[in-house]
Amino acid sequence: MFIDIPSELEAALINFPLPEWELDGPFLTETTVERYRSELAVAPQFVETTATLRHALTGEGGGYAVLRLGNLAKALGIDNGRFLRLATAFATDVATPFSPFPRWPLWKDIGVKVDKDPGKSSGIGYNAFHMDLVNASRPPDFTTLLCVRRDPLGGGPSILSDAHAAVARLSEDCRALLAESAYHYGTFFDLFGVGEEYKPFPILGSSDPDGGFVRFTAKMLSRSDLSRAHADAARRLAEELVQGQVSFMLQPGDYLMVNQRRFLHGREPLHSGQNTVPAADRRLLLQLFLRARGLATTRP
Repeated sequence: MFIDIPSELEAALINFPLPEWELDGPFLTETTVERYRSELAVAPQFVETTATLRHALTGEGGGYAVLRLGNLAKALGIDNGRFLRLATAFATDVATPFSPFPRWPLWKDIGVKVDKDPGKSSGIGYNAFHMDLVNASRPPDFTTLLCVRRDPLGGGPSILSDAHAAVARLSEDCRALLAESAYHYGTFFDLFGVGEEYKPFPILGSSDPDGGFVRFTAKMLSRSDLSRAHADAARRLAEELVQGQVSFMLQPGDYLMVNQRRFLHGREPLHSGQNTVPAADRRLLLQLFLRARGLATTRP
């Protein structure tokens, strides 16, 4: 699921001018999407590369991919606007980028805060398996993470697990409990483009084994008031997710894309000693959400 950029395409993209993106509410405008896609379509091997990317995300047996943009990041500067526009352009060939958080830009920083809840995305501990915006009626179809800096102390590998494969290994009684609207987690306010609050919700909401969200976050096990039976069913799912997980370390310029209808994601703990690392040198990711085509302009 790691996709290297052909050298011919890398060479072309280094000097490829793309305009600043424009937003229509939380979504990238259709004009921006079409311009990015049409302009890059002429770049050598761009169409073939993005076809491979889409297949890895949505084809049979797929659900995530890591686009290796490290050479472009080194050539352009990973904090350069041109590089971020190129990463955004790759995303537009998969789905429509948007920001559900009006107080944040299109790309949201996920840094490291040593005084934060260790289990949060910006914490230093184990970030257990979850889907983003689990309690929204229309969660993002894809969540993506662009690595700016890895943990300089060597911790924090990304973890992913095939949610539907994990569910398939559970008993029928367990799956029946997970299909009941008995689960809840988190707050819901000041959000765009993700529908309304879904509370309570079923973890399994679709009879299609490969088409529905598995609305799961391991944090609900300790931070939600669940019946013993429902908590036990969710705990069994968490165990199966860990059993089937894959793990890898993102490098600067690596762009991880996750199809939330198929895979859940998380992160192993960062290495101990984060308080000795200057804030400007700690692990940093940029997050971007994507909405599948045809759904992008639907408002809550």
